[in-house]
Amino acid sequence: MSWHPQYRSSKFRHVFGKPASKENCYDSVPITRSVHDNHFCAVNPYFIAVVTECAGGGAFLVIPLHQTGKLDPHYPKVCGHKGNVLDIKWNPFNDFEIASCSEDATIKIWDIPKQLLARNLTTYRKELVGHARRVGLVEWHPTAANILFSAGYDYKVMVWNLDTKESVVVSPVKTISCHQDVILSMSFNTNGSLMATTCKDRKIRVLDPRLGTVLKEASYKGHRANKVLFLGNLKKLLSTGTSRWNNRQMVLWDQENLSVPLTEEDLDGSSGVLFPFYDSDTNMLYIVGKGDGNIRYYQVNADKPHLSYLTEYRSYNPQKGIGIMPKRGLDVSSCEIFRFYKLITTKSLIEPVSMIVPRRSECYQEDIYPPTAGAQPSLTALEWLSGMNRDPILVSLRPGSELLNSQTLPPERPLSNSVASASLLPSDPTAQLAVDNGRPPCSPMEGKAPRWAADHRLEEKSCLTNGFDVSECPPPKTENELLQMFYRQQEEIRRLRELLTQREVQAKQLELEIKNLRMSSGQI
Repeated sequence: MSWHPQYRSSKFRHVFGKPASKENCYDSVPITRSVHDNHFCAVNPYFIAVVTECAGGGAFLVIPLHQTGKLDPHYPKVCGHKGNVLDIKWNPFNDFEIASCSEDATIKIWDIPKQLLARNLTTYRKELVGHARRVGLVEWHPTAANILFSAGYDYKVMVWNLDTKESVVVSPVKTISCHQDVILSMSFNTNGSLMATTCKDRKIRVLDPRLGTVLKEASYKGHRANKVLFLGNLKKLLSTGTSRWNNRQMVLWDQENLSVPLTEEDLDGSSGVLFPFYDSDTNMLYIVGKGDGNIRYYQVNADKPHLSYLTEYRSYNPQKGIGIMPKRGLDVSSCEIFRFYKLITTKSLIEPVSMIVPRRSECYQEDIYPPTAGAQPSLTALEWLSGMNRDPILVSLRPGSELLNSQTLPPERPLSNSVASASLLPSDPTAQLAVDNGRPPCSPMEGKAPRWAADHRLEEKSCLTNGFDVSECPPPKTENELLQMFYRQQEEIRRLRELLTQREVQAKQLELEIKNLRMSSGQI
């Protein structure tokens, strides 16, 4: 009989959470007071969207990612719903398109302008009308373009094809009516061929999203599931909820057999909902509790023990909601592998928290950044509806890299130029620090270079932003290129200010050393 130790060696054993400084947070944000158990926040490499309070209807804010600091109390809102907004999600293939659902039983699709909002945005691109009661959840398909899922309090999940000319869509392409109570969460596997749901009737269901048939069903009496999540390609499900003793609990399931869970783990006796997030690139699981400030993270393994506890990020500021940055928007130069945006209602604050792997080398770390899903769909809506499945198109996060398995897709609806450009960008254009492009791999002696050599390298890298030479930049030809150039210039200004601050500190240190040397020589 083999013995598995509880401790496992892992390159992510020492991952730590690093909260942003005060000036890099979003202050004075009127966060919603809704008690709905949703994230209330959606993030992409360009914008952060957060549900807010609005008199006479529902609204949410769309803030450019670089616009940190105190928010103007009269900042324009995206408003058009007649009831409170319950959920918002960015289109994974278009950084300027967002979906929202509301208590008014409608779903609206918004085109966010590339320039800053000057007044409230009330004109939506599409309105989806089909639910009889309020709509609590929206989810985009992970690989197919223009496919949206919505779950309402009428116990129905509706599948919408947005590739139509009508501005008001009244008939979904599919209505799934197998649930007996309110749907609490939805999750898709990697290629979007399966969908898992949790329901207030305490059952976990694995569905075929095209046919609407239930493939697997779990009705384990010892666990009341609230949220469910597919764990990448491991063929496992993870659900969070409460045990029969009302302890917060997470349970791991075999995707092919939901009769008995693989493992159960009680966490604490708090009452807030647990939001699970899984990073399939690193096999790390993050558990975020609503109403507390802690973030637990685990390593998920294919064999026993399936969950290995790593550590916990602790904070005294409780979060009401949470948003996560897509992998293509992370700062690879600082070895950032995940980034949360905590909604702190007690301070009207949005606080970014970066999960960082401590590394000394300045080189790009291939082992912690495998190819990840990019911003280009691998299927059109008609292809997916006809029964095709295809894995996501992968991109490398290395600066200057391109698509790894690009496929030619027939143009179904002309997307914004930002989609193609965002899929080619390796990381966040507003947050990534400068990284050399085309340099040979670092040698083992590079980490032992003197301090002046490191400063010289920093000065050399200041002319590069996201692997992009500013001095050799051609003039922008489109509005999207102009917007990207603006973001690059803002980032370059921020970096130069940081470099200037570092130089001022070094100059003061040298002045103190000279003064001390003069005093010591005078005494001699």
